[in-house]
Amino acid sequence: MKRTSILIICSLLFSWFMQSCEREIMSYQGKPGIYFAVQHGFSGGGETTWPYQPNTNVEFFKILEDEAIVNIKVMATGSVSNIDRPFKVEINPDSTNAVLGTHYEALTGDFFIPKGEASTNISLKVKRTADMQVKDIKIGLKLIPNEHFELAFPEFHAVEDLYYGDIVESFDASLHTLVINDVMTKPSEWYGNASASTGLEGGLFGEFSRKKLELICEVCNLTYADFCDPNIMISLLRYEIRNTMSRYLTLALESGNPILEDDGRLMWVMSCSWSSYLGVPYDPEN
Repeated sequence: MKRTSILIICSLLFSWFMQSCEREIMSYQGKPGIYFAVQHGFSGGGETTWPYQPNTNVEFFKILEDEAIVNIKVMATGSVSNIDRPFKVEINPDSTNAVLGTHYEALTGDFFIPKGEASTNISLKVKRTADMQVKDIKIGLKLIPNEHFELAFPEFHAVEDLYYGDIVESFDASLHTLVINDVMTKPSEWYGNASASTGLEGGLFGEFSRKKLELICEVCNLTYADFCDPNIMISLLRYEIRNTMSRYLTLALESGNPILEDDGRLMWVMSCSWSSYLGVPYDPEN
């Protein structure tokens, strides 16, 4: 009896697993179709655990260069072919506020699913601009049906029990949007702040500002990503940053070239000899 029960349970589990797998690979019947197969999620995951997404975020504050190449995965349904199969992709004006030549370069070249393959990447060059610090710049892409492909999954539904992260339950997989910004937020491993009541800066790094973080990265040869990783931003490194920046800011002040925040106050980290209050400009007479 016990052995029979075990076999029944195993049979049920196997049946559920096979149904889940069929849904996971988004089985498709009919003429070959094409869709955007972009996945992303938590840093420890991958394509086996990341959900499919209708958007790709491009965060320039994490990128050292002023230009970036964004790769967007396109996948075909059905069997692979022994010939290259062209497909068409265009800019979608309905979801685009980016300006060609200013925010991005035009799509160029021929796009095709290579023979023997089920997917490929299309590449789009995007450019950093000042307006990305105050608003999101969007570039919408849309796939166009042709003699080789129809549009697959115009209403894609996520399988929530197979993936982890921010799941978008339903979207049109023939469309994809790049959301580009340069709005720097305080990273998780920033140690410092200002008093809510007095505005006095405290902690190792004081109040966060983009200007201060960028200067720290320049002087200490670090990146924004380093301030998001607790395995990198260990105690020893944090105190080395404080010591290095304290000396740097002090030398700048003593040489007559004080480094100021945007509100006019002296930039500050722990061990600087002066106090710093939000909104109180530096007065060389005091």
